[in-house]
Amino acid sequence: MFISFEGTEGVGKTTLIQKLYEHFQQQGKAVVLTREPGGTPLAEQIRSLLLSVNHDEQMSHDTELLLMYAARAQHLERVILPALAEGKIVLCDRFTDSSFAYQCAGRGLSRAKLQLLNQNFVSKMPDITFWLDAPIELGMTRARARGDLDRFEQEKVVFFESVRSGFAEIHARDPERMKRLDATQAQEKVFADALSSFK
Repeated sequence: MFISFEGTEGVGKTTLIQKLYEHFQQQGKAVVLTREPGGTPLAEQIRSLLLSVNHDEQMSHDTELLLMYAARAQHLERVILPALAEGKIVLCDRFTDSSFAYQCAGRGLSRAKLQLLNQNFVSKMPDITFWLDAPIELGMTRARARGDLDRFEQEKVVFFESVRSGFAEIHARDPERMKRLDATQAQEKVFADALSSFK
């Protein structure tokens, strides 16, 4: 099973992923924990490029999108697809829905570009996606409490409102795959809501 986790900054994805990871392990299942951008040594180098605030020039939106998919192609080939072929559960912090929400809804890039990349480079979509949804200000307060903000986390609230709208659009279009979780709730309640999706 391929499970992805989506949401804006500071909504608790990491906490939920860890709880589900431990839950599946306790059931004796083989689980792979991974993330995007990243997941392999090469893809993690691309992640560093994407998140760094120390660039001498501003990264264009197209460059950002293509770097995301370069990392994703490597991640799929080296980690996700082999793990699924071995019958493992893959828990992935972000996947293609983030590209739609951040690069299309947030940055304003055309959906046609994303569709072209998905058609050519994404051979497997998640079986289930958990969208952790919370008001932007709440999430950013949590993100700021973690320490220094990366290049994405430094964006303005209006950008993240657009990103959140992007996730809402995906959810409306594909509610069977993407499950909305109220991330304003206590962590245990979010976890319980996620578990109920498997029944």
